[in-house]
Amino acid sequence: MFNLANFFTSFNLLSGVSAILFALVGRLDLAVFAIVFGAFCDFLDGFIARKMNTQGELGKQLDSLADMVTFGVAPGVIMFVILCIPNPIEITYTSSEIAALVQESVNKVIRLEKGGLLPLMGFVIPFFALFRLANFNIDTRQTSSFIGLPTPAATLFFLVFPLILSFPDYSPEFLKTFSEIVFSPFIICFVIVIVSLMMVSSLPLFSLKFKDFSWSNNTMRYVFLLISLIFIVFLRTWSIAIIVFLYLFLSLIENSIIKKKKNEI
Repeated sequence: MFNLANFFTSFNLLSGVSAILFALVGRLDLAVFAIVFGAFCDFLDGFIARKMNTQGELGKQLDSLADMVTFGVAPGVIMFVILCIPNPIEITYTSSEIAALVQESVNKVIRLEKGGLLPLMGFVIPFFALFRLANFNIDTRQTSSFIGLPTPAATLFFLVFPLILSFPDYSPEFLKTFSEIVFSPFIICFVIVIVSLMMVSSLPLFSLKFKDFSWSNNTMRYVFLLISLIFIVFLRTWSIAIIVFLYLFLSLIENSIIKKKKNEI
């Protein structure tokens, strides 16, 4: 039960819990770092389990439970907090001010005040993540690839919002005007719905799980990582959203190549 892989899975869970607490007290920057650490632990637990041959049903269930917190509830809470903040691009808020805005929004929800329910759109994310993760455990087609957008990838996409707010000086100058459009509450809600629906879609996507480190068996993975690194260098905080789109684009290319090879046989 308490093997090394499950140990890292537990740290994935604790990272998600920490991210939720950080977000609610207005420390969106620390919430981002907590989720990134959780994603790192999520990668390590699977890699270690495969290398040490300790894969099992218990590990699979623990992984999904931890992922539900870190890549389901935590991003939902973060987006809830962001939707509680009026004019986030135009006004700089302290962590205590953000926490006060969250408390005010919670009170509006309790009183069912007009406009107070909009931040609840953030919880569309854990709603769809629940079905995504449950289906992943019983779908035998997803042993070496994914069907639908994985919850970690969806969460990384949503992290672009707290990153831009927490590190405004780290965003490229030419994208700052675009930020005002992206941070419109209705645009945010639209993006939440679209990305959440992609989690339960039937789109085949390649997995980032490395069984070995050879080029021949991981060509698409290495291409993805190399281009992602270039995006990070030039686009910085905005790179995360672009990288998710890159992941979808490369998956479509790989699916096309696989389909072509099957037709040639």
